[in-house]
Amino acid sequence: MSPRARPTDVTGLVEQARGGSPRAVARLLSLVEDAHPQLPEIAAALTPHTGNARVVGLTGPPGVGKSTSTSMLLSALREQGKRVGVLAIDPSSPFSGGALLGDRIRMTEHATDPGVFIRSMATRGHLGGLAWATPQAVRVLDAAGFDVVLIETVGVGQSEVDVVRLADTTVVLLAPGMGDGIQAAKAGVLEIADVFVVNKADRDGADATVHDLRQLIAMSRRGVTGPAWRQPIVPTVAAEGKGAADVLQALRDHHDWLAAHGELERRRTVRASAEVEAIALRRLRAELGELRGGDRLAGLARRVAARELDPFTAADALVADLRGQ
Repeated sequence: MSPRARPTDVTGLVEQARGGSPRAVARLLSLVEDAHPQLPEIAAALTPHTGNARVVGLTGPPGVGKSTSTSMLLSALREQGKRVGVLAIDPSSPFSGGALLGDRIRMTEHATDPGVFIRSMATRGHLGGLAWATPQAVRVLDAAGFDVVLIETVGVGQSEVDVVRLADTTVVLLAPGMGDGIQAAKAGVLEIADVFVVNKADRDGADATVHDLRQLIAMSRRGVTGPAWRQPIVPTVAAEGKGAADVLQALRDHHDWLAAHGELERRRTVRASAEVEAIALRRLRAELGELRGGDRLAGLARRVAARELDPFTAADALVADLRGQ
């Protein structure tokens, strides 16, 4: 058995993490990222201690200052006495498979704070702006007693919207002078944003960006009936810490709205559904891989190529094998 797969005292590790041990939290996150064979046992041990952390996702186009904004919010939350966990999702190195940018380096001012835990996670080829292990990593930080979990994504795009299925509140960051008004409409961020933050608001064009967003929000609300959250637009200068209090107020307002309208429970149910589905699909792919390595799939493929069998009938036969029929 490889060192990575050595048996682990899961119960003891979870107890240490809940007791405030950063080493235990780091170890649990490593086991999660490595998809350790005891991952189901880890999830079962963590789950009874979860459900208390507020999960906030931060996303936006490259260059808008996501890491600087995350650091700004981190400082503001710590001033309120909140314990904060940060998952900074980075592109994967093509050589090591690890996180390429390393946001921990960019948040060194918080490195020695015992009320903060920062982890860079590589996407490892997973599309959607997050790593496959992010939901389980959130569970680790939630169970470890962090009040707020901040998730900084790789960056928003037409397919990088997984964060909306994981966060209670999604913050979309934009900046003036980057064509963000057009990009916002193209990427569909109006659908994923709960709070808009216009960072670098001291630059020319910031007012125009805010104006464009207001128009887009107004257009999107046409024909809307019933209670609906109206996304606030918060200008910030994250490098100077300006606007942090306004962002935190917007986050509180959104959380209160979610709770008042039953939306918080609905979102967390959707989150659980997506996680269960992802785990089930991962296991099915693993089983399919086992069939691919055998003669069954190869035989079906030869019959399809020889036009003796259509691909749908072949797929039905393969699914029947997966079900043990």
